[in-house]
Amino acid sequence: MNALSIRQPWAWLIVNGHKDIENRSWATKIRGPVLIHAAKGMTGAEYNDAYHFALEVGIKIPSFNDLERGGIVGMATITGCNDNSLSPWFFGKFGFELVDAKPLPFLPYKGQLGFFDIDYQEVRAG
Repeated sequence: MNALSIRQPWAWLIVNGHKDIENRSWATKIRGPVLIHAAKGMTGAEYNDAYHFALEVGIKIPSFNDLERGGIVGMATITGCNDNSLSPWFFGKFGFELVDAKPLPFLPYKGQLGFFDIDYQEVRAG
């Protein structure tokens, strides 16, 4: 299954059904379910920027230390990729449109750049 590494707290916002767009500088033709991997790194400045933006749209995210990092945190379905969107979460250049997001039990896993493949069932059983 394809996975995509996303920095927190953006990953939390996606898997909890708030953020319907994942912004990238590159386009994708991938469609369908993808695992959401929370990157290990997260700076205080990144957290604060996301925290204040989320508050502006009425969402309170967990505290810095309560966000899981360095593993699979959920999944979502990519339905499209666009270079514009009316979503308040779109910051361009490209936005991967996301639906059916849900959290999954945390699974520590090393992330990678771009999409990467995980045999999720095998890893969960392992």
